[in-house]
Amino acid sequence: MAEPVAMPKLGFDMAEGKVIRWLKGVGDPIAKGDILAEIETDKATVEVEAQVGGVIRRLLVPEGTSVPVGTAIAIIGGADEILEEESVAAVERAAAGPASTRAAVPQSHEASAALHGGDIEGRLPLGVRISPIARQLAEDGGVDLIQVEGSGPGGRIIKRDIESVLSRSTAVAASQAIRPPSAEPSRSVHVPLTKLRAAIGRRMTAAKQQIPHIYLTVDLDAGPLVRMREDLNGFVQEGQRISVNDFVVKAAALALREAPNLNASLDGDSLLRHAQVNVGVAVSVPEGLLTVVVREADHKTLVQISDEVRKMSGRAREGKVRPQDIEGSTFTVSNLGMFDVDHFVAIINPPEAAILAVGTVREVPVVDQGLLRAGRRLKVTLSVDHRVADGAEAGRWLQSFRRYLEHPAALML
Repeated sequence: MAEPVAMPKLGFDMAEGKVIRWLKGVGDPIAKGDILAEIETDKATVEVEAQVGGVIRRLLVPEGTSVPVGTAIAIIGGADEILEEESVAAVERAAAGPASTRAAVPQSHEASAALHGGDIEGRLPLGVRISPIARQLAEDGGVDLIQVEGSGPGGRIIKRDIESVLSRSTAVAASQAIRPPSAEPSRSVHVPLTKLRAAIGRRMTAAKQQIPHIYLTVDLDAGPLVRMREDLNGFVQEGQRISVNDFVVKAAALALREAPNLNASLDGDSLLRHAQVNVGVAVSVPEGLLTVVVREADHKTLVQISDEVRKMSGRAREGKVRPQDIEGSTFTVSNLGMFDVDHFVAIINPPEAAILAVGTVREVPVVDQGLLRAGRRLKVTLSVDHRVADGAEAGRWLQSFRRYLEHPAALML
C-alpha cells in the first residue's frame, strides 16, 4: 500500500523544513532506513530515512522548497501498485502550495542526477556539486565556488575544501594586517546571522524571559573519576577513549531516576514525566551549537555512550545528522571543560526542565582530614525551571549525581 512521507518535526518549535536534496528519484527502489532526502531546518541539515520500503512513486516537493511540518513530500509504494489518482492529486495539491511556487521535480534517477550536477543542488553555478555544510560555510565566508576544487567523490566540494580556502584567506588577511596602516580608515562590517545562530538566539531569549531559572553549584572530588577513566582507557583503542563527559552523562541519567521532576516537561497545567531518560549533549558546530541525544542513557554502558556521542557529533559537524540524533532529549549536559572554563551557568533548553553546566577538571590544593594535599576538583552548575521543581529537589539530584561521580564504580553496575 502506498505511503506518504511527511516533512518530519525535528524539535518542538520546528514549523517548516526545506527539501535541500533528493537522494532518490521516481522509480528508484528504497529500503526502510535508506536515506531519502536532506532536509534543512533552523538548526541543521538532516538526513531523513525512509520509514517503509518499496519504490519511489512520487516526489511532491521540489528541491529548495520549504513546506510546513506534516506536509507530504513523497509517496512510496509497490512497483506495480496502482495508485488512486484522486488521492495522489489531493496529496500533491496539499504539498504544492501556491501554483507560482511549483517547479519541476526529478522524475527519474538519471534526471535527478543530471540536475544535482548543477542548478538544482542549491541553485549553484553549472557543474558545481557541494555538500550542505560546505555550502553553508561558503555562504557565510563569501567563498566563490567557481574557484574551489572539490576533493569529495566525483569532485564534490566538501567541508575541508571550504575550510582550506577560508584558512588561506585568513592567512592573507593576517599578513596584510602587519603592514603599515594606509590612510584609509578601517570599516565595520555587517555579518549576517546563520539560520542556526538566529534560531539559538530566539530560543534562548524566550527561555530566559519565560522560564524562572534557579542555579545550584557544587564542587566535586574528580580524583576517583580521573583514575578510573585512565584505567578504562588502557583497555580500549585510541579512537574509542572514554571522556570525562561520558561519565557525566551516565551519572546524570542515573540521578534523574531519583528526581523524576527534573526529567520532565511542563505541559499546560500538568507535568509530563518522561518514561525515558534521554540526555542531550551540546556539540559545537561551525554555525553554533547542536544537541545530540543519547537515548535511554541510564541503561547504557560508558562505552556505548562514548561511541554514540562520538558518531553523532561527527555527523553533526559534517552536516549529516539524522532526525533521531537531535530530537527527543529530556535533559541536557553542556560541557565547556575542553575550553579550560572553570565554571558557568547554562540556559535551559525548552521544553526541558533542567540543564547541567560542566567545567574543567582542575588540579588544586585540597584539605583532606586536616592535611593539605593535591587533588582534582570539578565544578558543575544545575539550572532548573522553578515552575517544575524547587531547590530541595534540585539539591537532592545534585547529591545523587555527586555520589555517582565520586564513586564511579557505581556507574559500571
